[in-house]
Amino acid sequence: MGTSGEQWYRPLGTPEGFTLLKVAGMQAGRGLGKFLGSYLYQLDDKGRVSLPAAFRREAADQRFVLLQPYPPALALYPEGEWLQVEERVRDLLKHQPEARMWVLRMMSGAVECAPDSQGRILIPARLKEAAQLEQQVMLVGAIDKVEIWNPALFDSAVGEEAAQFAQYAPKIFR
Repeated sequence: MGTSGEQWYRPLGTPEGFTLLKVAGMQAGRGLGKFLGSYLYQLDDKGRVSLPAAFRREAADQRFVLLQPYPPALALYPEGEWLQVEERVRDLLKHQPEARMWVLRMMSGAVECAPDSQGRILIPARLKEAAQLEQQVMLVGAIDKVEIWNPALFDSAVGEEAAQFAQYAPKIFR
């Protein structure tokens, strides 16, 4: 279905065997996102937050999956990256069936979301509470996903680890 080397995927919520869509610019085995930087935004009264324009461009016309794999932050995966997560979950269950309850717990809190016409996503109350999000939230680019943090918790978490950061830079930046 298409020329060799093109990447196809099944949209979220679409049963196996239904319409496959081509993802422009996606390399085989690689997702689309490249999210960098951090942004402070306000949650509105309905629990919506605007995605920065740079993040919307990186995942243009994609839906997202929002969940909390690493408390206290939330993780927002664009659809192309989420498909890779799904494959890793299937592999985990295949090789470690005892992980089933952990997978159920993790997936029970996950929600699909799509930015509205103003680029906002809705953060459900239960996830908002779990991440201790109040009026202001920090959206942090984490390369393949966006993390959503309470700014004070982010500053605290980064501050606690600061002494260990120096060991990582030489491994990455040469």
